[in-house]
Amino acid sequence: MNAILVINSGSSSIKLQLIKMPGETVVASGLIERIGQESSALHLTTKKGKISEEISIPDHEAGLTEFTKLLMDKENGVIKDASEIIAVGHRVVHGGIKFTDTTVVDEEVKQAIRDLFDLAPLHNPPNLKGIEVAEKIFPNAKQVAVFDTAFHQTIPTKAKRYAIPDEFSDEHQLQVFGFHGISHKYVSQKTFEFLKKPKGKIITVHLGNGCSITAVKDGKSFDHSLGFAPVNGLIMGTRSGDIDHSVILYMIDKLGYTTEEVNEILHKKSGMQGLTGFSDLRDIEAEAEKGNEKCQLALEMNAYRIKKYIGAYIAAMNGVDAIVFTAGIGENSDVLRELVCRDMEYLGIELEGYKNDIRSKEPRVISKEGARVSVLVIPTNEELEIAKETAELVL
Repeated sequence: MNAILVINSGSSSIKLQLIKMPGETVVASGLIERIGQESSALHLTTKKGKISEEISIPDHEAGLTEFTKLLMDKENGVIKDASEIIAVGHRVVHGGIKFTDTTVVDEEVKQAIRDLFDLAPLHNPPNLKGIEVAEKIFPNAKQVAVFDTAFHQTIPTKAKRYAIPDEFSDEHQLQVFGFHGISHKYVSQKTFEFLKKPKGKIITVHLGNGCSITAVKDGKSFDHSLGFAPVNGLIMGTRSGDIDHSVILYMIDKLGYTTEEVNEILHKKSGMQGLTGFSDLRDIEAEAEKGNEKCQLALEMNAYRIKKYIGAYIAAMNGVDAIVFTAGIGENSDVLRELVCRDMEYLGIELEGYKNDIRSKEPRVISKEGARVSVLVIPTNEELEIAKETAELVL
């Protein structure tokens, strides 16, 4: 089998696919969710059926180990041994200025990923852990890193530079790098295919435990909500999103917090978690439905922030052809999509209620017939994009 295993280690979940290339045939897919929580779960889907287990998964290494056991299980597995996997493609969130393209992993690459831990503390550590575990389990396979920051290299200087003294940009590379680029690249390509347009202006809204929004002009990233590190922009599961930097200084100078403590708060204790006590939007929506005012307000705040970015990007690109929702929340939360698109008729954004309510894994239009702006749900497939880029490098 000419197979590539794709490992997408997120902050609280791991998505995996075993893909036969170059035919892009998915042999197996898996999901490990709610890592570190009491209700962790592991799912594996193959042509033999689906296996779901609720087990304790304290960390990413434990999850990857359990998944690999299922992948090679004599009864339910799809491979006999590790030699059938020729390469493992890994999503790596932050590549800094060093990595602008997909690359084969060696010790230097791993050290560079480690050096960027401070800029992506929720992601680069589990990304590297995935690489290290895969090296042990699949010693004969090439390990390949695909960087989330690469797609955003096309953001113009006027959008990616910060208004701080030149030395910080020129000597220290303090700039917008952008993230979720693998997803935004894949979804934007699929959107143009779906609309049967070779180019245009679209806004892709990636909503998961981490969230970001990208202005895409003629297939290239034009502007993006995440910046130097993946903590600003939209409100996320545990990350604050945009915040006045004076608040950070006040927390340190007046409230006595250390920089490490503030970093921990903004990355792991803020966002929807800080507002409601829950980081999973499914729990928040359920509580809001019961009348929980904190959860209701958090949903409104979340949608309001997305709405502001949509307006800004329409202005930046002088128009928009389509708004595209993707990723776990973007694809499944009709509640949040409705809140985001409510009262946007002036900009030509109008949802059709029954279309928005439909659950489907297929690309679909959820805007009203004749609306000036198409609103779509396009399921992302970062794993396939990683497999394609890995195959291009190693096959």
